[in-house]
Amino acid sequence: MKTKHFTYILLFGFPLFGFQNKVAAQSTYEQKWTLLKQKNEALAFDTGIKLSDAETALDKKLFQIRKQFLADTEQQKIPLFNSSFNELKPLIERSQLFEIFQSMPKGGLLHTHSGGITDVKWVITAARKYKECYVYDQPDHDQFIFGQLAFFEAGKVPKGFVSLDKKLISDASFEKQLAELLILKRDNLCTYTNYWIEFEKRFKRISLLLPYRPFFKEYYKKGFLDLADNKVQHLEIRFIFDELYDFQHGKYPLKTSVTDLQDVVKEVQKNHPEFSLKLIYSSFKFLDPQSVEKQLETAFELKKELPNVISGFDLVADEAAGNSIYSFREDWMKLDQLSKKYGVKMPLFLHAGESNSVFNKNILDISSLDNPRIGHGLNLIYFPNTMELIRKQNKLVEVSPISNQVLGYVSDLRNHPARGLLSNGIQCSINSDDPSVYGYEGLGYDFWVAFVYWELDLKAVKKLVFNSINYSSLNESEKKKALIYLNGQWDDFIRKTNMKLK
Repeated sequence: MKTKHFTYILLFGFPLFGFQNKVAAQSTYEQKWTLLKQKNEALAFDTGIKLSDAETALDKKLFQIRKQFLADTEQQKIPLFNSSFNELKPLIERSQLFEIFQSMPKGGLLHTHSGGITDVKWVITAARKYKECYVYDQPDHDQFIFGQLAFFEAGKVPKGFVSLDKKLISDASFEKQLAELLILKRDNLCTYTNYWIEFEKRFKRISLLLPYRPFFKEYYKKGFLDLADNKVQHLEIRFIFDELYDFQHGKYPLKTSVTDLQDVVKEVQKNHPEFSLKLIYSSFKFLDPQSVEKQLETAFELKKELPNVISGFDLVADEAAGNSIYSFREDWMKLDQLSKKYGVKMPLFLHAGESNSVFNKNILDISSLDNPRIGHGLNLIYFPNTMELIRKQNKLVEVSPISNQVLGYVSDLRNHPARGLLSNGIQCSINSDDPSVYGYEGLGYDFWVAFVYWELDLKAVKKLVFNSINYSSLNESEKKKALIYLNGQWDDFIRKTNMKLK
């Protein structure tokens, strides 16, 4: 009898014990997996966001729309992940997701540049109305380049310039050619182009247009209205200051740019009362420290006189070709002294890490400076200790995905460094940088790209939108008012979009 019982245990009991051990091991594995998943999610930048029932419902709909869009592109054999923005732009514009993101309130645009916000086709049409507008139609040389636009008094037109209006009348193809010269396209991700050389040429071609005071006001009114229509309520421009002029009065004081822009904002506010503007005084990385010191002094003078408009200071230009942030350390050390002298603070909003190289160490300076926001920060992921410092300091990275692709820093946008930053708790906002130079307007395209390529959910999108106000340079009173407006617009967007997608 004992033998039979022992045999039964051998035949049936041990397999049962083995099954129990397997179940226990599987349970432990699943627990560890779940714990790791939760720990990773807890690090993400949007971990504090809780969606309402209506937001959750929309989130599920957006997920399905994106899933169907990706399935459709796969079925049609569209190389979505190996195509440039320029190649995909028509596809983006036809998509349901784009329509949704165009209607979405976007909060603030925190990173864009003077000369890069207004549709180039409008620029050509508006400029040709001025009889004093000319275009250079000769090959490039040291002073001027082909397609460069400028205003001149009669009898003072440099050799090589012809009337823009007459040129467009005499040559039917020139308008399209000129538009192409003002837009930088990355037609093929595998084609070699020196993008920064071509990028800077685009700005040079309109650099002599903007200081002309009548055109200056027209240009920014058009740009501001387009942004407001695209649901952007707050704008911060990296602004290159220049003396405005006209042919009746000559040059105007430097602050005229600011007072004129304030007047333009008031006009925009007639239809968009929520619209607001701040200017970040910008100079260039290729200057020497002594020149930057003088620029800082000018920035402080302007900020003292116009403290509600001038919000900070930046240095722009190609980081691979310009001086490092560290090379201006003596200038940064004088900021406290200048603050005491002028009675105002001047936070920095420096471009840093717009690079794929670990040898570019501009990002290292940011954690040691009064620099609440970082322009681009692409190579921040190469410096883990600095990344953790910036996370703890609660500084924001201004991300511009389309700009980063067009300028050659990222090809497949699924691999954009911002995905790693967001997962590691680095706060970010979505920006367009120089949309007119890249051939588009507004912020809808950049949000579309982020949502599709980075596999975002509505919680992440909401956090990105609200970050653009919470990390703006609006003062506390302005920020509170802006957030009340944004909350109302966001709730209205959720309600209307849910109804439309039933």
